[in-house]
Amino acid sequence: MLKTIDPLLNGQLLAILDDMGHGDEIVVADANFPSASNARRLVDLPGTTAPALLDAILSLLPLDDFVESPMAVMQAPPETRPFYDGYQASADRAEGRSIAITEMPIPEFYARTRTAYAVVRSGERRLYANFLLRKGVIYP
Repeated sequence: MLKTIDPLLNGQLLAILDDMGHGDEIVVADANFPSASNARRLVDLPGTTAPALLDAILSLLPLDDFVESPMAVMQAPPETRPFYDGYQASADRAEGRSIAITEMPIPEFYARTRTAYAVVRSGERRLYANFLLRKGVIYP
């Protein structure tokens, strides 16, 4: 354990977040997502939820402010809207600004996942809980 670092951020995930450069993307996937077959690098965190991972990752990872939308979710049925609203609140809070979140058609989300730097497979059982984050920069 390390002080001030969320315990969900294990050594493997910390190394990936540190190794990522500006513009690299990371996907957090729910338990139903075909993570292993779509990931270049896979971190498996089966006891976690997607919202908890979002908060943990955003406690360290800056979101890209060079693009209009540094975060994306998979397009889903309307009943998931409150779930995505929670993502919006977390991203806005972590960045201290309003974050544009793109809703991507499922095939496009899968394609972006295959080119992402890494995929974190959560234990999230709720459907369509997947999201993508684009790393920004830390200013001097």
